[in-house]
Amino acid sequence: MNYPNGRRSPSRHAAPQGKTKPEFSNRGMTLEEDINLTNEYYLQAGLAVIHKKPTPVQIVQVDYPKRSAAVIKEAYFKQASTTDYNGVYRGRYIDFEAKETKNKTSFPLSNVHQHQVDHMKAVEKHGGISFFIIKFTPWDEVYLLPSSMLFAFWDDQQNGGRKSIPYNSIYKEGVRIPFRYQARIDYAGVLDKLYF
Repeated sequence: MNYPNGRRSPSRHAAPQGKTKPEFSNRGMTLEEDINLTNEYYLQAGLAVIHKKPTPVQIVQVDYPKRSAAVIKEAYFKQASTTDYNGVYRGRYIDFEAKETKNKTSFPLSNVHQHQVDHMKAVEKHGGISFFIIKFTPWDEVYLLPSSMLFAFWDDQQNGGRKSIPYNSIYKEGVRIPFRYQARIDYAGVLDKLYF
């Protein structure tokens, strides 16, 4: 059975323990590397302009052992970063966070910070699209999770609820992102189904 917006029933496996073997098509690459390659492909193909945000750092001490080889000895984060990536796709502002977890049964909310949630809520309020890309490394599966779903779990956690999002909830409510050759983590196709 297919759900609206590209979602599907969990016919392949209803629970993580039903998994017998993960797919190893993308072994060795990190989620960030795959997303960076995907964004590079999107840019070259004229599909989107999405970049990884640099983390603002204040450099305090630098050693110059050679004129051409400066070594940063001490530095501090200037401020808490918001999300990992932002840009424009099909005329809409896109802002997302990418996370990997080794947990087989849930995504721990400890991987997310209040300032990130506040930032994503502000993006949504102003008409942008915000979401999470979550990779379950034990299953070698990557999902796009609309931020509104994360907000519900985040707010529930603040009121004494569970401190993680169950894998089954992400499997049912999120959308699995296919692994492809050029657009390795082809999240644009999922955005097309959900938002356009």
